[in-house]
Amino acid sequence: MAVYTEVSDEALTAFLAGYGIGTPLSFKGIAEGVENTNFFLHTTAGSYILTLYEKRVNEGDLPFFLNLMEHLCARGLACPQPIRRRDGEALGRLCGRPAVIVSFLEGVSVKRPGLHHCTELGRALAGLHAAGADFPMVRANGLSVEAWGPLFAQAEAQADSVAPGLAARTRADLAVLQAGWPQGLPGGVIHADLFTDNVFFIGDALSGLIDFYFACTDAFAYDLAICLNAWCFDAEGAFHRDRGEALIAGYQAVRRLEPAEVAALPILCRGAALRFMLTRLVDWLNVPPGALVQPKDPLEYDRRLTFHRGATRAEDYGWTD
Repeated sequence: MAVYTEVSDEALTAFLAGYGIGTPLSFKGIAEGVENTNFFLHTTAGSYILTLYEKRVNEGDLPFFLNLMEHLCARGLACPQPIRRRDGEALGRLCGRPAVIVSFLEGVSVKRPGLHHCTELGRALAGLHAAGADFPMVRANGLSVEAWGPLFAQAEAQADSVAPGLAARTRADLAVLQAGWPQGLPGGVIHADLFTDNVFFIGDALSGLIDFYFACTDAFAYDLAICLNAWCFDAEGAFHRDRGEALIAGYQAVRRLEPAEVAALPILCRGAALRFMLTRLVDWLNVPPGALVQPKDPLEYDRRLTFHRGATRAEDYGWTD
């Protein structure tokens, strides 16, 4: 499971003394996720998630993430609420790591999204973009097109050991994306990681969005492209256009895409697929010693890139005028 840092009973008790959330009743590592160490925490005051920040998360970015969650909660978006310590700070330290406790959201993630799930996601994504419109902080997207070349350089020499021809395919994709990446699209706060395991449902109703630790300031349509990749393909790399249509329709019911965003959707989807293929590839080739985690398969996104290379219109992704 995704636990990079073990927490002793004594360390947990000392850490919780800084909060007003009672004493621990149960404490269990969470298997999902590969970026941070997460635990379910149940105390005499309620249920929470405890996160220790690892790997790519820059400690200097944490105020952005935590303030954003508070901002979105205040505007009615269902997402985790950071729990502040007795001293008024949301961020603490545990076992040498930055750590935070957030509220627990009820719901379950879906493994095979239906059309209604995709519609609900589209609405929630547009709602997130609207709720973040007056958020005053800015964070550049450190995993946008400028970062993909350096990421590939870390893995290029070993890429063909993962799949024959992967290095050449990636070089060709990079050239296209670096030459044609769109600029000046409408933007603001985006989630940048709304995979199915970061969206909760109770029945058919969306109950919350979690894991804001890639949130940044970027194009809204790029966030939509990430979701089209994450929700509308099957494991074999086939795109389900009906899911794309439902997702885009849900989004447009709350916020209409501008013509420039519609035109840019194919290259944004291709870029989003390459971004996740590259970070997965680097992780696949560099699993930390002793980490109780199974890295995600980069070839899942290599297969999706096959579709993107042939898609030239927003209609290919389910957009309808």
